[in-house]
Amino acid sequence: MSSTHRDVDHALAYPEPPASPLWHRHGAKARPLTDAQRRRNRELLDIAQRTTRPRSPRPTKPRTEAS
Repeated sequence: MSSTHRDVDHALAYPEPPASPLWHRHGAKARPLTDAQRRRNRELLDIAQRTTRPRSPRPTKPRTEAS
């Protein structure tokens, strides 16, 4: 038996319930960044994208089997 458009379970269909009021921020807005802060962020981002992160050190000794 093939499903048709009428076979849809309407309990699972849209619309979704409204978002929780806790997800919305109320209060003071964040201050905009100054030009110096933006420039510093761009410099740090550029440095972070150019450099590679060091890998975690690997053990030099092979693991011994538990006796």
